[in-house]
Amino acid sequence: MLGSNLGKNIRRLREGRQMSQEQLARALNLTFQAGSKWEMGATVPDTLTLPAIAALFDVTIDELFRPAGGRL
Repeated sequence: MLGSNLGKNIRRLREGRQMSQEQLARALNLTFQAGSKWEMGATVPDTLTLPAIAALFDVTIDELFRPAGGRL
């Protein structure tokens, strides 16, 4: 499932930068609950938010969706 990979990758990237969910939310001008729901796979980011997430972590949108073991 793409959403599952996306949430796992957002979490991995966030933790790799030693960011809290609160810091991620502030950087994207969202609630921390939104990021938490993405990471748990309950929801996925809006398509308009994906470029901001990719830019924040300096990856492509494609990389956000790659399965585990893919380049990140």
